[in-house]
Amino acid sequence: MKWIIPFAVIAAPAVADQCPVGPDHTARLDQIIFELGRANGPQAARPLSQELWDLWLDAPDAIAQAILDKGMAQRESFDFPGARTTLDGLVAYCPDYAEGYNQRAFASFLQRDYDAALLDLNKALEIMPNHIAALSGKGLTLMGMGRNDEGQDALRGALALNPWLSERALITEPAGTDI
Repeated sequence: MKWIIPFAVIAAPAVADQCPVGPDHTARLDQIIFELGRANGPQAARPLSQELWDLWLDAPDAIAQAILDKGMAQRESFDFPGARTTLDGLVAYCPDYAEGYNQRAFASFLQRDYDAALLDLNKALEIMPNHIAALSGKGLTLMGMGRNDEGQDALRGALALNPWLSERALITEPAGTDI
Protein backbone atom coordinates (compact mmCIF):
# COMPACT_ATOMS: atom_id res chain seq x y z
CA MET A 1 0.00 0.00 0.00
CA LYS A 2 2.95 2.39 0.49
CA TRP A 3 3.33 2.90 -3.27
CA ILE A 4 -0.18 4.36 -3.63
CA ILE A 5 0.71 7.62 -1.87
CA PRO A 6 3.79 8.46 -4.00
CA PHE A 7 1.88 7.47 -7.16
CA ALA A 8 -0.95 9.81 -6.23
CA VAL A 9 1.55 12.60 -5.70
CA ILE A 10 3.27 11.82 -9.00
CA ALA A 11 -0.07 12.02 -10.80
CA ALA A 12 -1.03 15.29 -9.08
CA PRO A 13 0.30 18.66 -10.22
CA ALA A 14 3.39 19.58 -8.26
CA VAL A 15 3.91 22.91 -6.58
CA ALA A 16 7.53 24.11 -6.52
CA ASP A 17 7.42 25.42 -2.94
CA GLN A 18 6.42 22.01 -1.53
CA CYS A 19 9.88 20.50 -1.94
CA PRO A 20 11.97 20.72 1.22
CA VAL A 21 15.63 21.59 1.17
CA GLY A 22 17.47 18.33 0.66
CA PRO A 23 20.39 17.04 2.69
CA ASP A 24 23.60 19.01 2.28
CA HIS A 25 26.17 16.58 0.92
CA THR A 26 28.60 19.32 -0.17
CA ALA A 27 31.42 18.46 2.23
CA ARG A 28 31.31 14.75 1.38
CA LEU A 29 31.04 15.43 -2.36
CA ASP A 30 34.10 17.68 -2.18
CA GLN A 31 35.98 15.01 -0.22
CA ILE A 32 35.11 12.32 -2.76
CA ILE A 33 36.26 14.51 -5.64
CA PHE A 34 39.53 15.12 -3.78
CA GLU A 35 39.93 11.36 -3.22
CA LEU A 36 39.18 10.63 -6.89
CA GLY A 37 42.05 12.89 -7.85
CA ARG A 38 44.36 10.85 -5.64
CA ALA A 39 43.01 7.41 -6.62
CA ASN A 40 45.67 5.21 -8.18
CA GLY A 41 43.45 3.61 -10.79
CA PRO A 42 39.92 2.87 -11.96
CA GLN A 43 39.47 0.06 -9.46
CA ALA A 44 40.19 2.42 -6.54
CA ALA A 45 37.94 5.09 -8.09
CA ARG A 46 34.93 2.81 -8.66
CA PRO A 47 33.56 2.81 -5.07
CA LEU A 48 34.10 6.56 -4.84
CA SER A 49 32.16 7.07 -8.07
CA GLN A 50 29.36 4.87 -6.73
CA GLU A 51 29.23 6.96 -3.56
CA LEU A 52 28.90 10.10 -5.71
CA TRP A 53 25.89 8.54 -7.41
CA ASP A 54 24.41 7.56 -4.05
CA LEU A 55 24.64 11.18 -2.91
CA TRP A 56 23.38 12.69 -6.17
CA LEU A 57 20.41 10.31 -6.19
CA ASP A 58 19.48 11.15 -2.58
CA ALA A 59 16.35 13.19 -3.29
CA PRO A 60 15.12 15.89 -0.89
CA ASP A 61 12.19 13.84 0.41
CA ALA A 62 10.27 10.61 -0.11
CA ILE A 63 7.95 12.19 -2.69
CA ALA A 64 10.87 13.45 -4.80
CA GLN A 65 12.60 10.08 -4.40
CA ALA A 66 9.53 8.23 -5.66
CA ILE A 67 9.28 10.53 -8.69
CA LEU A 68 13.02 10.18 -9.42
CA ASP A 69 12.90 6.41 -9.07
CA LYS A 70 9.87 6.17 -11.37
CA GLY A 71 11.48 8.38 -14.02
CA MET A 72 14.71 6.39 -13.92
CA ALA A 73 12.79 3.10 -14.16
CA GLN A 74 10.91 4.41 -17.18
CA ARG A 75 14.17 5.47 -18.81
CA GLU A 76 15.75 2.09 -18.08
CA SER A 77 12.78 0.40 -19.77
CA PHE A 78 13.24 2.66 -22.83
CA ASP A 79 10.12 4.74 -22.13
CA PHE A 80 11.99 7.97 -22.75
CA PRO A 81 8.90 10.18 -23.28
CA GLY A 82 7.35 8.79 -20.09
CA ALA A 83 10.59 9.35 -18.20
CA ARG A 84 10.79 12.93 -19.39
CA THR A 85 7.18 13.58 -18.37
CA THR A 86 7.77 12.07 -14.94
CA LEU A 87 11.01 14.01 -14.51
CA ASP A 88 9.19 17.18 -15.59
CA GLY A 89 7.16 16.62 -12.43
CA LEU A 90 10.31 16.24 -10.34
CA VAL A 91 11.82 19.44 -11.73
CA ALA A 92 8.56 21.29 -11.08
CA TYR A 93 8.37 19.88 -7.55
CA CYS A 94 12.07 20.35 -6.68
CA PRO A 95 13.50 23.05 -8.96
CA ASP A 96 16.71 23.27 -6.91
CA TYR A 97 17.54 19.54 -7.09
CA ALA A 98 20.28 19.13 -9.70
CA GLU A 99 19.71 15.43 -10.27
CA GLY A 100 16.18 16.02 -11.55
CA TYR A 101 17.63 18.04 -14.41
CA ASN A 102 20.51 15.61 -14.95
CA GLN A 103 18.20 12.60 -15.23
CA ARG A 104 15.78 14.44 -17.52
CA ALA A 105 18.78 15.44 -19.66
CA PHE A 106 19.80 11.79 -19.91
CA ALA A 107 16.34 10.80 -21.14
CA SER A 108 16.46 13.66 -23.68
CA PHE A 109 19.96 12.65 -24.78
CA LEU A 110 18.82 9.08 -25.39
CA GLN A 111 16.09 10.48 -27.64
CA ARG A 112 18.75 12.58 -29.39
CA ASP A 113 17.00 15.75 -28.26
CA TYR A 114 20.34 17.40 -27.61
CA ASP A 115 18.95 20.92 -27.26
CA ALA A 116 16.69 19.87 -24.39
CA ALA A 117 19.48 17.81 -22.84
CA LEU A 118 21.91 20.73 -22.97
CA LEU A 119 19.42 23.10 -21.31
CA ASP A 120 18.91 20.63 -18.45
CA LEU A 121 22.62 19.89 -18.09
CA ASN A 122 23.40 23.60 -17.88
CA LYS A 123 20.74 23.98 -15.18
CA ALA A 124 22.10 21.00 -13.24
CA LEU A 125 25.59 22.52 -13.41
CA GLU A 126 24.27 25.92 -12.35
CA ILE A 127 22.88 24.26 -9.22
CA MET A 128 25.87 21.94 -8.67
CA PRO A 129 28.96 23.05 -10.63
CA ASN A 130 30.99 19.97 -9.65
CA HIS A 131 28.38 17.44 -10.82
CA ILE A 132 30.78 15.23 -12.73
CA ALA A 133 28.08 13.21 -14.49
CA ALA A 134 26.30 16.35 -15.70
CA LEU A 135 29.59 17.77 -16.92
CA SER A 136 30.51 14.61 -18.81
CA GLY A 137 26.93 14.41 -20.11
CA LYS A 138 27.30 17.98 -21.34
CA GLY A 139 30.46 16.94 -23.19
CA LEU A 140 28.71 14.01 -24.85
CA THR A 141 25.70 16.17 -25.71
CA LEU A 142 27.84 18.88 -27.29
CA MET A 143 29.66 16.23 -29.29
CA GLY A 144 26.30 14.83 -30.39
CA MET A 145 25.44 18.32 -31.62
CA GLY A 146 28.65 18.42 -33.65
CA ARG A 147 30.22 20.94 -31.26
CA ASN A 148 33.27 18.75 -30.70
CA ASP A 149 35.70 21.36 -29.35
CA GLU A 150 33.21 22.47 -26.71
CA GLY A 151 32.40 18.84 -25.95
CA GLN A 152 36.08 18.03 -25.51
CA ASP A 153 36.43 21.00 -23.13
CA ALA A 154 33.48 19.77 -21.03
CA LEU A 155 34.89 16.23 -20.95
CA ARG A 156 38.27 17.58 -19.89
CA GLY A 157 36.51 19.47 -17.09
CA ALA A 158 34.84 16.26 -15.92
CA LEU A 159 38.15 14.40 -16.10
CA ALA A 160 39.80 17.11 -14.02
CA LEU A 161 37.33 16.15 -11.27
CA ASN A 162 37.46 12.38 -11.88
CA PRO A 163 40.38 11.25 -14.01
CA TRP A 164 39.01 7.69 -14.12
CA LEU A 165 35.81 8.28 -16.08
CA SER A 166 35.23 5.90 -18.98
CA GLU A 167 34.65 8.98 -21.18
CA ARG A 168 38.40 9.47 -20.99
CA ALA A 169 38.60 7.24 -24.07
CA LEU A 170 36.70 9.87 -26.07
CA ILE A 171 39.29 12.60 -25.56
CA THR A 172 41.12 13.54 -28.70
CA GLU A 173 44.40 14.95 -27.55
CA PRO A 174 46.09 17.77 -29.37
CA ALA A 175 49.63 16.81 -30.42
CA GLY A 176 52.10 16.88 -27.56
CA THR A 177 49.61 17.02 -24.66
CA ASP A 178 48.66 14.59 -21.94
CA ILE A 179 45.54 14.36 -19.87
